Amino acid sequence: QVQLVDSGGGLVQAGGSLRLSCAASGRTVSSYTMGWFRRTPGKEREFVAAITWGGGSTYYADSVQGRFTISRDNAKNTVYLQMSSLKPEDTAVYYCAASAVLITRRIPDFGFWGQGTQVTVSS
Repeated sequence: QVQLVDSGGGLVQAGGSLRLSCAASGRTVSSYTMGWFRRTPGKEREFVAAITWGGGSTYYADSVQGRFTISRDNAKNTVYLQMSSLKPEDTAVYYCAASAVLITRRIPDFGFWGQGTQVTVSS
């Protein structure tokens, strides 16, 4: 079993930056694909970014490509999402998740989820 704890959210002005963290416990996630997703009220949860277990491959939603960077530190069992040039439309609850599937961005493939952390970007 894997427990994930998201943190790092907050209120930031448009153009600013935040770094989200996802600490895993219960089992090492070094062999899992790790992802970040987000949800805004009234909308479906959507894919943001993913990173393979070795960190060699990363994937991003078109809406965040070039602004967000996902990384992982397997020694610390932690995944990060560095968000820059934030826009009001990035406002959402962000969730990290773990998947045993090697390369995926499909929500059903992610079996473990964090509790979410709120990111609010003011204009």
